[in-house]
Amino acid sequence: MIRDLLNLSGKNALVTGSSQGIGQAIALALAEFGANVLVHNRKGDDEAQQVVGQIRQLGVRSAAIGIDLLRPDAADQLYDQARQALGPIDILVLNASIQLPDEWEDTDADEFDRQVNANWKSTLLITQRFVADMTDRGWGRILTIGSVQEEKPHPSMIVYAGTKAAVANMVRNLALQLASQSITVNNLSPGVIETPRTDEPTPEVPEHIAQRMQIPLGGMGQPNDIAGMALLLCSEAGRYITGQTIFVDGGMSL
Repeated sequence: MIRDLLNLSGKNALVTGSSQGIGQAIALALAEFGANVLVHNRKGDDEAQQVVGQIRQLGVRSAAIGIDLLRPDAADQLYDQARQALGPIDILVLNASIQLPDEWEDTDADEFDRQVNANWKSTLLITQRFVADMTDRGWGRILTIGSVQEEKPHPSMIVYAGTKAAVANMVRNLALQLASQSITVNNLSPGVIETPRTDEPTPEVPEHIAQRMQIPLGGMGQPNDIAGMALLLCSEAGRYITGQTIFVDGGMSL
């Protein structure tokens, strides 16, 4: 019975930022349970095509879309290409984001605008563009990928953390408005997950703050730790969950 609830056969999914890391793991999990999945990154390059190949090996349809979410027409372009490749999208996973670590005193207007536009503004505009098809079909799943920083802001990522908190609030707002149309809207917030992004250097955190940010379960999580929860929220098994932020962070948000 539970396996039936997780069955996504016949559903079409789009996962932004899915050529690596958490997005890739989510795309593969959705495909494993029967969804056709579009892979997105900024360029639609070989990295994205490799994930497309992995998805097709699971017996479902897939294609790569390359769009920079900072483009003014990104939402329209993403929608048009998704419709052309698969048809109406049932499952929208908004994972792509920009993270520009910097001390708050040194953060400039360009860093601010890039993160706000890519992480928050594009999330709203893309959701606006795709939700009508879900409404017409009477079923939909919208999942944003947040961050533990909504609860425990990182001192070197004041703007990034702020955008993720804004999206979490937006999720609650949209969940109320879309629930009557059988569309759930949730926010899945990872902790420290071992991905290429965690290899990027960040400014050193003062010791007294680093102690507050420790992970009770110890160590970094893996992308599949996020993918399993994403699968539940994007399937019929998650039909009674909406407007929630769910932390998968090893207890870091405690």
